[in-house]
Amino acid sequence: MRIALFVIIPLIGLILGWIIRWLYARFQLSSSEQKAERVIQEALKEAEAKKKEALLEAKERIIRERNQLDRETRERRVEQQRLERRLMQKEENLEKRLESVEHQERSVINRERGLLDKEKELDLEQEKWTKELEHISGLTAAEAKKLLIQSLENEAMHEAQVKINLIEQEAQITADRKARDIVVSTIQRIATDVSSEVTVSTVSLPNDEMKGRIIGREGRNIRTLETLTGVDIIIDDTPEAVVISCFDPIRKEIARVSLERLISDGRIHPARIEEIVQKVTKEVSQTIYEEGEKVLFELGIHNMTPEGTRALGRLHFRTSYGQNVLSHSKEVALVAGALAAEIGADIETCKRAALLHDIGKGVETEGDGNHAEIGMDLARKMGEDPRVVNAVGAHHNDVEPSSLEAVVVQIADAISASRPGARRETLDNYLKRLENLEKIAEGFQGVDKVYAIQAGREVRIMVNNDEVNDDGAKILAKNIAKKIESELKYPGRIKVMIIRETRIVEYAR
Repeated sequence: MRIALFVIIPLIGLILGWIIRWLYARFQLSSSEQKAERVIQEALKEAEAKKKEALLEAKERIIRERNQLDRETRERRVEQQRLERRLMQKEENLEKRLESVEHQERSVINRERGLLDKEKELDLEQEKWTKELEHISGLTAAEAKKLLIQSLENEAMHEAQVKINLIEQEAQITADRKARDIVVSTIQRIATDVSSEVTVSTVSLPNDEMKGRIIGREGRNIRTLETLTGVDIIIDDTPEAVVISCFDPIRKEIARVSLERLISDGRIHPARIEEIVQKVTKEVSQTIYEEGEKVLFELGIHNMTPEGTRALGRLHFRTSYGQNVLSHSKEVALVAGALAAEIGADIETCKRAALLHDIGKGVETEGDGNHAEIGMDLARKMGEDPRVVNAVGAHHNDVEPSSLEAVVVQIADAISASRPGARRETLDNYLKRLENLEKIAEGFQGVDKVYAIQAGREVRIMVNNDEVNDDGAKILAKNIAKKIESELKYPGRIKVMIIRETRIVEYAR
């Protein structure tokens, strides 16, 4: 019985617990459903409210857009009406203009007809007057036209020549003033000493007994010295002096220095002479190179080949018309640089070409070419700029100048050669140049008398007043100047002056 109770009581407890649990769960489920229902209802109410708000907003937007569309439609309608009115006005204006143009066209046609009728009347009148004039003058219309054209041509030529003369006078005045300013400014910047050398040198002796020692036994000493140096040693009656003569200035310099050292040393015999000459030759060779380097440094010119430097140095011992060639080349370089700075040319190219323009005189060659051609070939071999090469060859117009720098070198060379005291000229050459100038001018028709003045830098020509008029005098001066340019070589320029005058003399008795 107890066992049964022990079994039944727990079982009953289990059943009661399960029932209580089921009831509790049922109660909980019913409460959740109610909450869910409330949530759903609230959501539905909220959705309905938002739907109504959205519908209201959509209606308001539709109303606003409809109002905007109505306003735009009204504005477009107004604009369209305005455009239609403008088009109608333009059409009316075009119609009025078209009527006006048609009226003017009819008026022009009528006027042209009237002009054609008048033209026919004028042609008939002109023909009548032409026949009358031909009858009176005895000339046809073609002949009269020809005479009129010829008269107009002569008048036009005279006026043109007068105008040309005025323009040339003004241009000459301006050009002379500008050129004078440039040349004066250029010359003021240089101060080169004038050197004058000849082909002979004189060596002073301590006494006349030294002449015998220089000659030596049976003339051995003097023959040795002349053979080694290639000069002529002249021993005459001049007291305490001997003369060294040679056209090669370097050999003359070697002989002069050697002889002075022999006289100072006192030992004069063939072996000693040979030793001294060899030593002096080396020293002169070194001096040549140093003189070339010196002038390059003074002018600020760089990148010169050793051959070019030696050729420049040899110019130190060369002269032209008594003017030292190296000094002349340096002076031409200074003048060319100053001229280039004034007119805008390449300064470095002008200075380099001007320094090298006479370099052909310092080249040891046995060719027949002149110094300009030799210098041009040397400059080309030295790798100089083509403008420099052309300027070297063209400084005496042996070749045509191809650049502004070449012309500047020509001008600078002429300035250096023609300045007072730069060169010496023999009397024969001077007189010959004056005679040639006068002969050229005398060869022209109408020339009466010719005078070459101012050392041949001006030619004054008296012309026949009956054969040469004012316009012809201008043409004559140009022709004479051109012939002088083509036939004569001269430094600087020559002024050609034509003098034409009328003299009427009467006597009161």
